[in-house]
Amino acid sequence: MGPNKKSDKLKRLVAVQRHMERMAESDLGITAQRIEENARSMDTVMDAIGSLEPLHRLFAQNYADRFDRLSNTDKQLHGLQQVQEMKLMRERAKGDRLEENMKDARDHEERQRDDDAIYDLIDLQFATPASSKLQE
Repeated sequence: MGPNKKSDKLKRLVAVQRHMERMAESDLGITAQRIEENARSMDTVMDAIGSLEPLHRLFAQNYADRFDRLSNTDKQLHGLQQVQEMKLMRERAKGDRLEENMKDARDHEERQRDDDAIYDLIDLQFATPASSKLQE
């Protein structure tokens, strides 16, 4: 059986949302690594293009094509990184809102429990004298 109180349900949703946030952070981290690897490859190709060695001169066109592909990949990865950063911000905002709602629900439940306890005390106080008068 699942949680009965609204705050418990929201607590579970917060946990799920925080997990989604961690997944978005992980995706962003992987993209950042791919950007770094791509940048290193671009540097290596540029070094080969600028090399004075005769072997590298033979493959200059291949290096230029490779650099063009790496440049396109770099643009795509930076676009993906921006999308993932926005997703991370959305997931974090959702988690923060859910957590705030959970705290509000918990406060409401505590107030309700306190109110019920006070009503029970009032009922006990008024019920006791009434029941003794009825027995007389």
